[in-house]
Formats: sequence, C-alpha cells, structure tokens
Amino acid sequence: MILFVIGCVVPAFLVSVVATGAMRVLSPKIGLIDHPAARKVHKAPTSLGGGIGIWLGVVLPLAVVQLVAWLITHGHLPESWIPAELRPHLNGVMYRSGRMWAVLAGGTVLSIMGLIDDLRDLPWQPRLVIQLGVAALLVWAGVRGTAFLGVPALEFLISVLWLVVLMNSFNFLDNMDGLSSGIGLIAALIFAVIMLTSLSEPRWLVGGALLVLSGSLLGFLCHNWPPARIFMGDTGSYFIGVVLASMVVLGTFYEQGGAAQHGPHVILAPLCVLAVPLYDFASVLLIRLIERRSPFKPDKSHFSHRLVQLGLKPKHAVLTVHLATLTTGLGALLLYRVPDWSGAWLVIALVLCVLAIIAILETIGRGAVERGGDRTSGRADEEPQSTSSPSRASGS
Repeated sequence: MILFVIGCVVPAFLVSVVATGAMRVLSPKIGLIDHPAARKVHKAPTSLGGGIGIWLGVVLPLAVVQLVAWLITHGHLPESWIPAELRPHLNGVMYRSGRMWAVLAGGTVLSIMGLIDDLRDLPWQPRLVIQLGVAALLVWAGVRGTAFLGVPALEFLISVLWLVVLMNSFNFLDNMDGLSSGIGLIAALIFAVIMLTSLSEPRWLVGGALLVLSGSLLGFLCHNWPPARIFMGDTGSYFIGVVLASMVVLGTFYEQGGAAQHGPHVILAPLCVLAVPLYDFASVLLIRLIERRSPFKPDKSHFSHRLVQLGLKPKHAVLTVHLATLTTGLGALLLYRVPDWSGAWLVIALVLCVLAIIAILETIGRGAVERGGDRTSGRADEEPQSTSSPSRASGS
C-alpha cells in the first residue's frame, strides 16, 4: 500500500511543480496575467495558468499508468511491473478506466473554457451551459450516483446537480491564495483513505486517481501558498471540482454485506468531507439573493473574507478554513468507526457545530464591515465568472 501511495503522489507532484513553475515563466509572455484591482488582494501583477500545471499533474501520470497497464494486459510487458497486490485487480481497473478518462475529458473541456475565460472574460451564461452539458454527458457515460432512489430520471438530475455545484463550489473558493487547492487536497486525501482502507477491499482506481489529484495539488501549492507567485484561475478550479465530484460519485461508500459490514449511515461521508465548501457556496448565494443582488456578481461574502474582516491575515484565514474542512473530514472517517446511527448522529452533530461556528464568525464579520467598512485585504471572488481574469476580480 505504501508503494502504491508513493507511486501515485510523487510523479503527480513532480509533474505539477515543474509545469506550474514553467507557467510562471510562460504566462506573462502570452498575456495570462492577473492585474491588481479594487476587489483583489494581491498588490502586484501575478501570473495565471497554474491550473494547467494541475491538469498536467493529473493527466500525464494517469496516461503513463494507462499505457503501462495496456502493455501488460496485452503481453508486451511482464506483470512484475505491477505490484503483486494489484495484479488480481488489473483487468477490473482496465475495464473501469473508461469512466475515469471520460471524467478527465470533461475536466479538460472545462479547463479549456476556464483558460479562455481567464484570457477573454466569457459571460457567465455560456459557461453555465457548458458546465451543464459536460455534467450531463458525464452522467450519461456512467458517472451517476444512485442515492438509493430507484428512479433513474431523478438520479440523473441529482448527479448533474452534484457535479455542477461542486465544480462551482471550488471556483467560488478560489478567492484567496492556497484556499481552493488546499481544500481540494484535504478532501482528495480523505476520500482516498476511505477508498483504500475503509471498505471490504480497496478501490484501487478511484483511490489512485484521488491520490494523483492530491499530488498534483500539492505541487501547485508549492507555488501558490501565500504569498502566491501564480494563480490557478478558472482553468484549475473547474478541473478540481469536476474531478473530485466525479470520483466521489464513482466511489463506493456503503456496501451491503461484505467484510467491512458498515451501516447505511456511511453514505453521509461525502457530505461531511465537503461540508465547509458546500456551506460556503450555499451561504454566499443566499446572502446575495436576500440582498437582492445577482448571485453572479462578485463580492466578499465568503467565510475566508469574513475572517480577514475580523482581523486575521489572509494566510491565517486560509489555514482556519483548511482546519475547519479537516475537522469535518475527520468526522467522515469516524463514520466508518461507529456501528450504527446512534454513533453517526454524534458525528453529524460535530459537523453541524463546526458549521455553526462558521456562521457565527461570518455574522460577526459582516457586522464589522457594516460598522467600519470593508477592510478585507484578500482576493475577491467572482462566481461563477473567471476567478483570475486580467480585468476582473481574482477568485470566485
């Protein structure tokens, strides 16, 4: 297992850290720059295009692994190239890999859309249409959650909604250095732990893809940790969102029977892991609608902005949101250690308490702004518009 983890994380990290570094040099030459503005945190022009490094860090290692696996299954390479514990699962992994590449293809389409938006400022309407189209095609290709409903049409709609919400949630979160990528890293690692250690047998394909995403995000964070030298832009935030959302749908959280013998309460694990980004997404939309503003107009209503308004430095605000996400994520792991709903309700109460703390801090932060004006010094957001275009707010 250790060698599998290293084999997934390290190559992705190396590709991402090198590719992101290359984009720091290339982006200014092609005009991919985010300039300071009233609603942005950074004070100097900063390179965009870090999402390309994230994309390469995921796609390139997985493409190499796919090629090696194909050569082995067709007898062109010896099976000794594959760890012994994975050999019995090789055919199954190859069979299911088509869905993984469908996800990566959808993520690539969204990344290209995001790159164009970073360069030319696309209106939100066509981008939302593309998001819905990609999500629908992915669900049609088999990236569909059952939710135990037994109604195919309803399951289709819920799956599409899940994908669109998650891809925009991570786009919304890209409002401070290291925030969206850090939360994506935490979520991917926790989901990978569940896939590889908490079920009756490891889910190698989904768990491996999540570890590769983790390595790629870690490589990007080497350049994006405050103070950031490059931003991911929509190119990266949409890609992170759709890949993470799709892997959650393709993963198995509840098994009927099997050696693990977990109760149905474990189906709440994804909501625990993603509780903070989902809360932030929903609360920002609700605030804008209550104030009769467009839900797509950028502002500083996010939890991270409220923390800065309370006096935290942006770096400390980001760490606070990371820790809140890690806390709810550990609750998801705890669901697999409790036998039934009596224990699960304690985990749910823990997650709700974390969200209540966030709500209180947001309320206090909003009051501070009303009393003393907006003193936030972080990059503002722009949902679901580009988070990093040269003429608009960076982050969403």
